Amino acid sequence: MDPITLVLYVVIAAALILIITAVVKSITVIRQAEAAVIERLGRYQRTAAPGLTFLVPFIDRIRERVALWEQVVSFPPQPVITQDNLTVSIDTVVYYQVTEPRNAVYEINDYINGVQQLTTTTLRDVVGGMSLEQALTSRETINTGLRRALDDATGPWGLRVVRVELKAIDPPPSIQDSMEKQMRADREKRAMILTAEGHREAAIAEAQGNKQAAILSAEGAKQAAILEAEADRQSTMLRAQGDRAAQYYQAQGEAKAIEKTFAAIKAGRPTPEMLAYQYLQTLPQMAQGEANKMWVVPSDFGKALEGFTKMLGAPGEDGVFRYQPTPDDGTSATRPGETDDDVADWFDTSTDPEIAKVVAAAEQRAEAASSEPTANGAGRHASDIPPDDVV
Repeated sequence: MDPITLVLYVVIAAALILIITAVVKSITVIRQAEAAVIERLGRYQRTAAPGLTFLVPFIDRIRERVALWEQVVSFPPQPVITQDNLTVSIDTVVYYQVTEPRNAVYEINDYINGVQQLTTTTLRDVVGGMSLEQALTSRETINTGLRRALDDATGPWGLRVVRVELKAIDPPPSIQDSMEKQMRADREKRAMILTAEGHREAAIAEAQGNKQAAILSAEGAKQAAILEAEADRQSTMLRAQGDRAAQYYQAQGEAKAIEKTFAAIKAGRPTPEMLAYQYLQTLPQMAQGEANKMWVVPSDFGKALEGFTKMLGAPGEDGVFRYQPTPDDGTSATRPGETDDDVADWFDTSTDPEIAKVVAAAEQRAEAASSEPTANGAGRHASDIPPDDVV
């Protein structure tokens, strides 16, 4: 082969290779959620959006591909001194997103390292103004302060800090032991307080129950006493009514008995000797009883009895006064047992000697009637004794 022809072939092959390489280099693809910073001859030319991008071969080049999605960076524990001079280790997590790829490439050398250093300094500034207890209980405040400070500082870098989280706040071991003891004491204190509250509530409930029981018991006793008093009152009233009714009927019976006795006495036509005999039989009954040490016999009883017989009776054939019924003409209102005005007048005009004489005669006849038996062994009736001493 001719050398010239060979050289021509080589040149043509080189040209083809160069053309193919230029075509390959002039076409590129940018993925979704990415941006490409393109430079032309070493100077920023444009930022390529996702999709197919054409470059000028050997003139344009992609400086850097920048991710546009939200990224998470966890930083190692950082020692931070609190306001009460205690050193704590704090782990942080930063969520950020690139909003300006050109600034993220040209405004800072390494924006991830810059975010880390800025987070450390800002964290020390925020936590340094708090005590340990405040730092442990103010996570939200710390997160908000860090996010605001980082967002303001990283704005010129084309970054947006979405949020900052504290993974852990680890105090020194001695402080942790003291805190555990304190928390244990607080829990025991709360347990004792709750136990005391429970005992107090139980005592209050028991006292209230006892109070209600006492009130109900007193109410029951009150009602029972009222009912018992009412029953006693009703019983007393009924007993009093029964007693009054019994007394009334007893008085009615006694009145009827007296009327019948008086009528029987009138119908039997008693003599003074018979009345005296009944009187003498009654005297021993009057003397009965341990309390009767002395008793007095009325001296005018015989005289009164004699006058009573004279007023009510008439002398018989043997000279003894006997009761003679007064013919009832329908005008007399005197009932058996009532005293006539003539008898009362006779008692007013009687004298003591006459009464004594009648009493002596009645006693003699009563003694004779009791000492002289008849043929059949029975004593004589007072009407059979001769009335020698009767006036």
